Amino acid sequence: MPDFRAYCTPATAEPAELTLSPEESHHLVTVNRASAGDTVVAFDGRGAEWICELAAADKRAARLKVRFQQKTKALPFSITLGQALPKGSYMDDIVRKATEIGAVRIVPLASERTQVHLDAQRSDRKIEKWQTAALEAAKQCGNPWLPEIAPVQNATVFMETARSYDLKLIASLQPGAKSLKPVLAAFAAAQGRAPKNVLWLIGPEGDFTPAELSTASTAGFEPITLGPLVLRCETAAVYALSVLSYELQNG
Repeated sequence: MPDFRAYCTPATAEPAELTLSPEESHHLVTVNRASAGDTVVAFDGRGAEWICELAAADKRAARLKVRFQQKTKALPFSITLGQALPKGSYMDDIVRKATEIGAVRIVPLASERTQVHLDAQRSDRKIEKWQTAALEAAKQCGNPWLPEIAPVQNATVFMETARSYDLKLIASLQPGAKSLKPVLAAFAAAQGRAPKNVLWLIGPEGDFTPAELSTASTAGFEPITLGPLVLRCETAAVYALSVLSYELQNG
C-alpha cells in the first residue's frame, strides 16, 4: 500500500511536528482511514516534502511527527495551459490531468464560443473547486508541486498580453497547422536550446473563432495540429500537454 499523502504549509522550514488542517485531517483519518503509526508524506505544493509518522489520528487536527525532509526539484521546463472553459465538469478533469502531467500554471479562458459565463462570485467558487481538484490529483500521483490556478481571463486579452514565454502554441484545426516536433526543432536550432517556458492554448467546443485565431497569430502563437481527428477539448488538453511534456523531457 502506498504511503498516505497530506497537504500542509508549516510555519517553519524545518518543523519537528505538523498539525494538519481540519479538511486534511478529515481526509487522512476519516476518508483514507490512516491510523497512528502510519507513514504520511506531507507536502507544501512547492516541492518540499516531510516524511512523517501519524502521531495522533485526530480527524479534526491530525498530528504528524517528522522523520526527515526532502526537496524535489522542479522540472527543467514549465508548461502553462490556457484552457477555454468547457461545459459541465470537464474543467475539473482537465485540471486533474494537467496536475498529473506537471503543468505549472492553468489559465481558464472565456472565449467567444465559451458557453460557460461566470460572475465574480461564481468564478471564485470555481477557482476554489479547481484548486481542490489539483490538490486531489497531486496526492494521488505524488506530484509535490501544485499548479497555480489563475483567475478566469478573456481569451483575446490573454493572447495579446502573453509575453513572458519562450514559445507560444495554440492547438489548431486550421489548414497549415504544424506538427509539434518540427516547431520544437526550429526553436532549438534558432536558440541553441529547448524552450524552458511554454504556453499551450486549447480552444472550447467548436474551437476558437477566426478572429481569435487571427489575434493569436498576430501575438506570435504557433498553430499546432493534434492529428487528423477532431478531439473533444478535454481530450485535446491531455493530448497536447502529454506530447509536449514528452518532447521536452526527451529532447
